[in-house]
Amino acid sequence: MILNYAQLARISGMTHEVAAIIQDQIGRKAFFMLGAKDLVSTEKSLRFKIGRNAKSVSHVEVTLDPSDTYTVRFIRLRAGKTTVIADVSDVYVDSLHSVIEQHTGMYTSL
Repeated sequence: MILNYAQLARISGMTHEVAAIIQDQIGRKAFFMLGAKDLVSTEKSLRFKIGRNAKSVSHVEVTLDPSDTYTVRFIRLRAGKTTVIADVSDVYVDSLHSVIEQHTGMYTSL
């Protein structure tokens, strides 16, 4: 189930504007196509679990940098062991989809 930011904020009792902006910039359709769930927001980032994929990525974390670009971290979480598969920095908004597609093997649009 994909929650929009208003629902997420209501459940958590917090408002994290940066996470809401990141979610809007990635887009609802992309979240749906990735099978995104378990969205977790912090003051500067948004982390979510994605569906099964060829590259064994289980979580994606998008963090806003001071340079107004993003760092996208691709994580494998298996049996309590966390492995960072890739850490891509200096990602502009218009490149978010292509970076996610490249590192997960999943499409974010039709």
